[in-house]
Amino acid sequence: MSLKNLENVSYFRLNNEINIPINGQIPLHKDHEALLAFFEENVQPNLKTFPTVADKISYLLENNYIEQDFISKYEIAFITQLSDWLYAQNFQFKSFMAAYKFYQQYALKTNDGEFYLENIEDRILMNALYFADGDTALAQALADELINQRYQPATPSFLNAGRARRGELVSCFLIQPTDDMNSIGRSVNSALQLSRIGGGVGINLSNLREAGAQIKGIENAASGVVPVMKLYEDSFSYSNQLGQRQGAGVTYLSVFHPDILAFLSTKKENADEKIRVKTLSLGVTVPDKYYQLVRENADMFLFSPYDVERIYGVPFSYVDLTSEYDKMVANANIKKYHIRARDLEQEIAKLQQESGYPYIVNIDTANHANPIHGKIVMSNLCSEILQVQTPSILNDEQTYQHLGTDISCNLGSTNVVNLMKTPNFEKSIDSMVKALTFITNHSEIDVVPSIKNGNSRAHTIGLGAMGLHSYFAQNHIVYGSPESIEFTDIYFMLLNFYTLKSSMNIARTTGIKFADFEKSTYADGSYFDSFIGEAQLSEQIATLFNGIHIPTADDWKALQKDVMSFGLYHQNRLAVAPNGSISYINDVSASIHPITQRIEERQEKKTGKIYYPARDLATDTIPYYTSAYDMDMRRVIDVYAAATRHVDQGLSLTLFMRSEIPLGIYDWKTDTKQTTRDLNILRNYAHHKGVKSIYYVRTFTDNGDEIGSNHCESCVI
Repeated sequence: MSLKNLENVSYFRLNNEINIPINGQIPLHKDHEALLAFFEENVQPNLKTFPTVADKISYLLENNYIEQDFISKYEIAFITQLSDWLYAQNFQFKSFMAAYKFYQQYALKTNDGEFYLENIEDRILMNALYFADGDTALAQALADELINQRYQPATPSFLNAGRARRGELVSCFLIQPTDDMNSIGRSVNSALQLSRIGGGVGINLSNLREAGAQIKGIENAASGVVPVMKLYEDSFSYSNQLGQRQGAGVTYLSVFHPDILAFLSTKKENADEKIRVKTLSLGVTVPDKYYQLVRENADMFLFSPYDVERIYGVPFSYVDLTSEYDKMVANANIKKYHIRARDLEQEIAKLQQESGYPYIVNIDTANHANPIHGKIVMSNLCSEILQVQTPSILNDEQTYQHLGTDISCNLGSTNVVNLMKTPNFEKSIDSMVKALTFITNHSEIDVVPSIKNGNSRAHTIGLGAMGLHSYFAQNHIVYGSPESIEFTDIYFMLLNFYTLKSSMNIARTTGIKFADFEKSTYADGSYFDSFIGEAQLSEQIATLFNGIHIPTADDWKALQKDVMSFGLYHQNRLAVAPNGSISYINDVSASIHPITQRIEERQEKKTGKIYYPARDLATDTIPYYTSAYDMDMRRVIDVYAAATRHVDQGLSLTLFMRSEIPLGIYDWKTDTKQTTRDLNILRNYAHHKGVKSIYYVRTFTDNGDEIGSNHCESCVI
């Protein structure tokens, strides 16, 4: 038998029997039976084994399965000891889905695809050795975090660590062209190159002049942003990692750009094929001024980026539209276009109902909370990366007159359920920060110099979380309740404090700070002012954090002093991605949003349906596993808002809606039909609560379909 010739297996049938109630009960034991059958019928007969760890390492090296460099940094005795220790932990998958996902998508296989070369202990071993970079103590610490599933590297990192033939370890990229053909051409090449090496690509189009604008004094010469979007879409379709995955990208446009309506029209169901973009995602950057105009039911003006840049001396994205709006309206030298603010708001909501797009980035909210000198102008494919950028200036020969800074994302996630059991919260976080730091230190994206420059200056990472709803259900906490908000606030405060401390210690040890640290609010200490104080915990939440040190006012003051003295190594540290297949391997709910189904139904490409029960689903936890589709999204926004205060980047917030909304969920509704008003209210509520971005709107229809059921394969963790 081999992996290509599996016959008469029973695990799919056993797993599917979860969906057939017995005497009104969910037969969860069938999933455990499927898990056992999977190992007996699939894994064990097809796992290539070796007499010793040394023999296995030699085989993997000789056959070019793993890299020599990182292995040579360790004695084989240590590698053997660490491997033996990992296997002694007796790791057990808790669901069939978890095991199936790991062996299908992450385990190393022979070149012919016939046999497995790794169990999860082996993949963890490679990750620990690779990211520790020869530091045996760190390798042991990382192995501990990974085997106990307190830490999960992003999919590109976990999958590729140590492999000889691999993609990049980073998750996604952000680039921006300016308003000239050299820059546009260079950005198309950058999109091709970045899509080739892995990860989704975010592109900011707000700086480009609108359709019908002048070019060298000729009226109506410019074609606008839509043809450029088509160039990017074709680039991603062509550059698809040798067919292994579809290239993926998102284009962002300012809500005050004259092409905004044409931009949104590219995703409409009835759009002409000449303008329709099928695979490219859409995002809109929204300043505070827009919300004000919508509230006032006022007219709004859209401004020509060419004129704005000519007058202000910076690209359109770098002008503060909220503070400059009235001046720009009054300036006769800026060409402008007139629409009704609520008409545009209606178009955005209608498109979100149809397709789930556009993503929303509350750009002023993001910048007001930003401790870093510079301006955030866009986000990434999943809307959680919010970092400052500077534009590049190109010569006619496509060389750089001025090399700007663009962004690469290095992501990882804490598992809330398991991290709350850690014997040492601070040590756990420190190990995670060091693993992510290895990636940023060893990321050399030479083909896109602005990405390389941004990474080398900023050393950014993005540590997030998964399993929040699972943890709530385990502890009988209602998602969105005051207790859940209090827990979220304290948990992310801990992530913030301990990642700051780790970053400061790396800066103290290396003597290296991120570029322009002195211009940040970390340097003058003002960043810490709102955090210095004693956390007031309710009795229930204090019990949950028993044994975990909650930083005191003195702790914050000491950290403030140290950061001001020694600096920070990382410009950015935290970001909450949407999570994908990795959350299944961790056997917890994805990201920090609620589950969508107690028994989730997944359509796998070649195998059909697989059913995945929520973590620890049982009689006592069922009441706390309310589906996101049956939940007031304002409660979800409240949870995200509690985390947002502590996260220096963003959180990938998805809104889950039903096409027919049961009465009683929303107090403003008198009928069940989902309307654009519902989405308008929720977007405005999120803005009011200080949420920086909304990733996606998913609508569950009466026939069981999901509109806008986007599965980002790049930034998922």
